[in-house]
Amino acid sequence: MQDSQEYKNKKAYFEKIITLYGRNVVIEVLQDESIEIHKLHMSNSNKPDGAVESILLLAKKRDIQVTYHDKNALSRISKNAKQDQGVAIDIIANSYQSANEIKNLKRFKLLALDGVQNPQNLGMIIRSCAAGYVDGIILPKKNSAKISPLVIKASAGTLFKLPIYYCDTLDEVLKELHDAKIYLLSSHAKNSIYDLKKSDKSIFVLGNESEGVSKEVEKLCNDSINIPMNRGVESLNVAVTASLIAFMQ
Repeated sequence: MQDSQEYKNKKAYFEKIITLYGRNVVIEVLQDESIEIHKLHMSNSNKPDGAVESILLLAKKRDIQVTYHDKNALSRISKNAKQDQGVAIDIIANSYQSANEIKNLKRFKLLALDGVQNPQNLGMIIRSCAAGYVDGIILPKKNSAKISPLVIKASAGTLFKLPIYYCDTLDEVLKELHDAKIYLLSSHAKNSIYDLKKSDKSIFVLGNESEGVSKEVEKLCNDSINIPMNRGVESLNVAVTASLIAFMQ
C-alpha cells in the first residue's frame, strides 16, 4: 500500500523541524522573525524569572503555541536535560532538505560530511560554505553532529543561509548520484585541489576529525585529492579544509 500524498507532505513538514534548547538560544530564535516556529515547549517547574518572562512575552507577541511539560517529558523533547534550562523550541528549517532533492539539481558543488561529530567544526563548516561557492552540505543523521545551539553559535547565524541535505548514511546518497564527480579529501592523494577541472556536478567528501572517511564511503569516491602543505604539516582541521574547498571557483 502506497503512502498518500497528504501523509508524504506531513512527513516532509516534520522532517524540517529542528528542536533547539536553552533560554538564550530560544530568546534569539523568537527575536528573529525570519525563523518560522512550530511550537515552544516549557517546563512547568520554571520560575517566572526574567528570561522565562521574556520568552513568554515574545511567544505571545508572535502568537506561538506554548506547551507545558514536566521535567522528564521536556528532557525527552530537548534530548539534553543538563542544558535545556527548562525550555525548548521547534523551528521549521526550510533549508533542511532531504538528500533526495539533490537528484533534481542540474548543477551543484556540494560538501559531504562523513562522521564529523564536533558541533563547533560543523558550525564553522556551515559558515564557510554559506560565505563561499558551495550549493549545500550533505549531513547524515547517523554518526554526525546534530544541529544544536553549539552549531548555531559556531555558524554565526548562517545556519539557514544554504541547503543542508539530510540522509541516514552518506553512502546511500552517493550510490544514487552516478553522474556526479565525487572527490575524497586525502593527504595521501597524488592530485591537488588546485589541479581540478570544473565539473557540472561535484561532491567533496570530508571525513571524521580523527579517523577520516569510512571505507564504505571511500569506495564510492571517483578520485582523491589533497591540499598541498608546507613545512612538514601533515593535516588540517576539517573546518579549515572545508573553507579552502568552499572558496574554490
